[in-house]
Parts: sequence; structure tokens; C-alpha cells
Amino acid sequence: MRIAVTGSTGLIGSALTRSLRAEGHEVVRLVRRPAAAADEVEWAPKRQYVDTAGLAGCEAVVHLAGAGVGDRRWTESYKREIRDSRVLGTTGLAKALAGLDEPPRTFLVGTAVGYYGDTGDNAVDESAPPGTGFLADVCQEWEAAAAPAQEAGIRTVFGRTGLVVSRKGGAWGRLFPLFKLGLGGRMGNGRQYWSAIALHDHIAALRFLLEESELSGPVNLTGPEPVTNREATAAMGRVLHRPTVFTAPSPLLKVALGDFATDVLGSQRVLPRRLLDANFTFAFPTIDDAISAALR
Repeated sequence: MRIAVTGSTGLIGSALTRSLRAEGHEVVRLVRRPAAAADEVEWAPKRQYVDTAGLAGCEAVVHLAGAGVGDRRWTESYKREIRDSRVLGTTGLAKALAGLDEPPRTFLVGTAVGYYGDTGDNAVDESAPPGTGFLADVCQEWEAAAAPAQEAGIRTVFGRTGLVVSRKGGAWGRLFPLFKLGLGGRMGNGRQYWSAIALHDHIAALRFLLEESELSGPVNLTGPEPVTNREATAAMGRVLHRPTVFTAPSPLLKVALGDFATDVLGSQRVLPRRLLDANFTFAFPTIDDAISAALR
């Protein structure tokens, strides 16, 4: 297939691009500057501009671009950046795809399990209603922005991503160095649930969604066994053979992270029900498996 990808330089986008090309697919990358190579297409997400000529012949578009949620302290201006980078970019891309003479069959939008808000100890799947809070609000707007593509008859899938376990980037990528030095530990009281997924399984799930033509709408991209922060901390210690005696108190996290601390300390016990029902197989289903896979 000929597949277009936004966010192709990020942790997930770069891994997906490598995986697709290794299987012989043609990947075109949307870049925020004039195209300088045959595999590039210019776009400007905030201006909602896409060079649609470069999308001709694409059978699928995978949209992964957006400002990093955990990259900076959450000030009001950075929260606007998080929201605008997702909602404006998705709106412009969806309109561009809907306007093509031959639109792609699939529009796969990478959103987030932040949609569900704080679920506490309750396990939720794709049938759960949206939660409350900044990220939940952003996720709702983000998915709603894809409406032009859906209305044009394009199969639209929302891959609601959890915490991706990788040492190469993302939130977990910042944890590995600390734990390797023996400085890792639980955050807050450690009872909050984390819905994590190995990078390998995440890429495999995206590939699965591109191929499963019967799946549309929300699909949770999380591992099948959510764990508490305390359990994830213990797993990091076991796999890395390091002590995990330190604790990041809630007040310290709130000073360091701003409003993002609310989400770090919040609980999200999210299950990948639709993936499991579609017979997707996780190669690294447990948190110990995912951490070990990241080290390899």
C-alpha cells in the first residue's frame, strides 16, 4: 500500500514507518516545511494546509502528530499548544482527505486513553463515556475534528493510546535512566492505574488496524493487563535489578509538572476490548514482558 504518515519523526511514527517499509509498503511523510524528497508532503497543521497532490494514490493515512503531552511543564500557553496541535491538525487533514477525488480507504488517528479521564479502580473499555479534565476535553475535540473524513465515507479509526513502554522516547523513556541509576520509585501513593503497552505491540496493533477493514471508531491501544504505578515500579526494579526506594511526593510533582501532575497522579484502568475481540495477539502482554522488550 501507499500510506501517508504524520508525526513520522516521533517515537511511534518512526517505528511505524520502519515497520511498513520493511514489509514493502510505500510511506510518504507529512513534513512542516516544503517537501525536499520524493517521500515528503508539505503540510501546516495550524494553518490547516495540506499539499493534497502528494496524497494521491494513498490507501491509508496515519495521523500521529501532536505536541508532546509530557515534554514540558503544563502552563496555560503549552496547554493551548497541546490542544491546537491536535484539533487544528486533525481538522485540516480530515477536510483535505474528504476533498480528494479518490480519498483513502482508511484514516487512522492516534488519540489517547486520556479520553476516559480518571477511572479510579474501575476498568473501562471503548464503550465507556468520556471523562472530565483537560486531556479528556482535548481528546473529545480531537476525535470530533475527524468528522469531515467520516462524513465522506472514509473508514476512520481512533487509536486511543496508553503509555508506550520504550527506552527510546516518550514518558517511559525518561523513566529508564532514573531506574537504571537506582533512583526510580513510585509516584504519589502509587495506587493509580497505568495502562501501558510495549512499543512492539503498539506498532503491531496499528498495522492490524490498517488491515482490519471491519474495525472503525475507537480502539484502545493498551496492554491487556493494566497495573498500578506501585506494580509498574516493582516491575522496573525486578527487570533492571535495581532498588526502587525513592518516592516522588504529590506536592513535588505538582510543582515540577504543573497541571500535568493531575494526570500523572490520576488513575486510568483501560482495557483493549475491541483488539481482543478481533483476536489481536499481544507479544508482550505483561508489564515485565513490556519492560524486557524495551531493553532488547
